Amino acid sequence: MNRQFDFETGEILLFDKPYKWTSFDVVNKLRVFLKYYCHNPKIKVGHAGTLDPLATGLVIVCTGKMTKKIDDIQASYKEYEGAFVVGATRPSCDKETEIDKVFDYSNLTEEMIKNVSLNFVGEQQQYPPLYSAVKIDGVRAYVHARSKNNEVEAKIHSRLIDIKQFTIEKIDLPIIKFRVVCSKGTYIRSLSRDFGKALGCGAYLDELRRTAVGDYRVEDAYDIETFRDFVMKIDEEK
Repeated sequence: MNRQFDFETGEILLFDKPYKWTSFDVVNKLRVFLKYYCHNPKIKVGHAGTLDPLATGLVIVCTGKMTKKIDDIQASYKEYEGAFVVGATRPSCDKETEIDKVFDYSNLTEEMIKNVSLNFVGEQQQYPPLYSAVKIDGVRAYVHARSKNNEVEAKIHSRLIDIKQFTIEKIDLPIIKFRVVCSKGTYIRSLSRDFGKALGCGAYLDELRRTAVGDYRVEDAYDIETFRDFVMKIDEEK
């Protein structure tokens, strides 16, 4: 991190988002800091792709003129590592909501799991999860879901996605660890839901970490608090 920053001209910054933070939490913390540091309340700050609060990992934040790069970065393929839990489902397809159904998974074998995973590689239609940010009648789907609107699910449309790689890394039932490389618009929570259906025993997302967006890697990302301290230290040493 031994470098100078020009936030107003523009920077592409990589951050490792903590668990339960939203992507906007990262942006807002940086925006508040830059408002003070640059003495410019109008400096542009935006993120290149939302990451769910229950996921960790790479969030890319652009400042200044580099915000023009956001669409290009968002279009890049993303890489994730995570874990599914089989034998149960949750309405949100992750741990945000409680388990609603339980299934027997005693017939699952490693061969069966890996064979089913092959069916999810390539271009395909995918339905976003009920608890998602897609808009239905002008309102986010998760708002409908939390208000128990039973009609919203029928109004969610599928979208074309591309899963370039879907690798089963480790099986320790009911936990299945995986790695995915996928296109913009892919919901890993939906993948867990559909994978569980294909296995015949349900599944939900237990943990998720975004490790890459295009050529940007989480190994090169900053912790937001450490980053602010580092920038202030550089300023003091000028």
